[in-house]
Amino acid sequence: MTDPPSLSDRLALQRTSLAMLGLGLALIQLYPVRAGMLGYGAVGAAALVMLTGWLRFHQRRKEIEVC
Repeated sequence: MTDPPSLSDRLALQRTSLAMLGLGLALIQLYPVRAGMLGYGAVGAAALVMLTGWLRFHQRRKEIEVC
């Protein structure tokens, strides 16, 4: 089993996903025709990263409760 990521790694991942979300929303708002697909891609990738983090958080919390 691999070691869980450190707190700084998790915070960096959250900051990255929030930055991707902000970039995607800005691209959609500023250039909806030309950069729309790139913006939607950034929003989708950020949502995927945040969903993965949320699922891992709940899985880890259940493991801790069992102990």
